[in-house]
Amino acid sequence: MVLEAEAARAQVERIFQSKAFRSSDVLRHLLSYLVDASLSGTADDLKEYTVAVDALGKPSSYDPRQESAVRMQVGRLRQKLAEYYRTEGIDDPIVIDLPKGGFAVAFEPHKAVFEPIALSETPLAGWRRREILLAGALVLALVAGAIFATVFWKAGVRQGKTVAGGSDVPLTPELQQLWQPILSSSRPLVVCIATPLSVLVPGFGFVRAFGVNDWEDVPGSKGIAALKEAVHASTVQPTFGYTGVGTATAALLLGEFFGARQKSVVVTRSNLLSLPELMEENVVFLGPLSGAREIRALRVDQEILLEPDGIRNLHPRAGEPAFIPEGPGAKGGAADLDTYALISRVPGLRGKGEILSLSGNQISSVMAGAQALTDPSVAKMLIAKMKTPSGALPRYFQVVLRVRSMDGVPTEISYLFHRVLTIARPTAGSQ
Repeated sequence: MVLEAEAARAQVERIFQSKAFRSSDVLRHLLSYLVDASLSGTADDLKEYTVAVDALGKPSSYDPRQESAVRMQVGRLRQKLAEYYRTEGIDDPIVIDLPKGGFAVAFEPHKAVFEPIALSETPLAGWRRREILLAGALVLALVAGAIFATVFWKAGVRQGKTVAGGSDVPLTPELQQLWQPILSSSRPLVVCIATPLSVLVPGFGFVRAFGVNDWEDVPGSKGIAALKEAVHASTVQPTFGYTGVGTATAALLLGEFFGARQKSVVVTRSNLLSLPELMEENVVFLGPLSGAREIRALRVDQEILLEPDGIRNLHPRAGEPAFIPEGPGAKGGAADLDTYALISRVPGLRGKGEILSLSGNQISSVMAGAQALTDPSVAKMLIAKMKTPSGALPRYFQVVLRVRSMDGVPTEISYLFHRVLTIARPTAGSQ
């Protein structure tokens, strides 16, 4: 029993040092409390009130019938544990789980959350050299994205720590209007970087299959199956450790902009973002929404949607197209092309907090979205186009930008159209 307890506590320490848990004192304290109770054999006797007072620091007046803090935090803990074992803890020797129906923690030998998938053995059409080179280019793009993300960390933002230093970007009245709901809020700020599902093909490397956003979609991917066959791999494994170059560069722009303007910025990945965070914090989401289930859950009542081939205008007005395709050559990698960025600001889950998303299909799209919100001249153009007759900026909106780019770098950003979103939300306690 002593050895088991030591191994369990060592596993808890691994979890505490992970990116998923490093920034959450509440979840670390709750897990430690439940592990201690489970190892001492008292977890089955725990009541919701006891957990609230002893683990979450709630007052003695806490009433489980009227408040749900314990249920919410326990649910969040289960989700974070599952996310940890899908990513950073995939090779850990012990799995710590919190089964539903009680507060007792379970300790089990590791079994991969994602079982290796044996893809179809049905022969596919020949895997041509061009396709192998294309897959290799995707790998290089993902690695480059990881390098840009590393630059972002060095720019001053550290996960769970205060931003240090200042910013060379002046906070003009227009930038102040764009960022006011977030910069004036007492809520923590989370910058969430899109890290869509990538697949490790043994003998080749990591690849990103566009359109494959959930692990359950992998067996149906002909591209992954063909690559597996070409390199004679029998199984594949998931990873969420990479982002695109444009997304990482957008994160760098925001890191430089925030400087000392935001007291606390937490950086996380889209696969680690939880629904409770969408209620408790303000979130800036960078990158494609595909695969970001929690962010996509907020897309109610929106007027404009980003689709794989362009922008969908759900209710076009006079002179507006219902669909705006990406510019000629966008899919083939033309050096000079038109693409589009979609900026959306909506309320957080249950109407609390702010969610700002910068999305697009091309490298330059998300970069242009971040530039529009950090460059004084572009911000001035946006405010001029979007302000109400009173001169105010709508609280919730979506705006489409046309982006002219050269070699993946935005060279010209122009306003296309926008929508004001009318979304009912509670006012008490919303900030």
